[in-house]
Amino acid sequence: MAETERSERRFKPAPLLFEPAEAASDPEHFFGLESMDDPRELLSRSTELALAFRAATDRAVEFQAVAAAQLADPRRFDRLTAADVAARAEWTEDYAKKMIEFGRDLIRGGGAPEDE
Repeated sequence: MAETERSERRFKPAPLLFEPAEAASDPEHFFGLESMDDPRELLSRSTELALAFRAATDRAVEFQAVAAAQLADPRRFDRLTAADVAARAEWTEDYAKKMIEFGRDLIRGGGAPEDE
């Protein structure tokens, strides 16, 4: 995905609002969508939520990658192997290696989540 597209998408989604505990315990309740009668409004709000969740997922994956790279940094006396990172994150070792490299790229490129 192009960097411009990812940046634009980060600013476009509707904010995710936390739901009250009572609403979250009801399996039919989801951000008030079940109570919307107007299909236009339902489509609009559900699309906003889908975009917000995708943006949140992308962001969380970037944080995972940076953390994995930091944990596997060879300069750390307590560094973890890719296998150790995989075990902590419940990933395969191959995926952990890819995430460590992705995190290193983010850190080197200045695009690390904490820099934004």
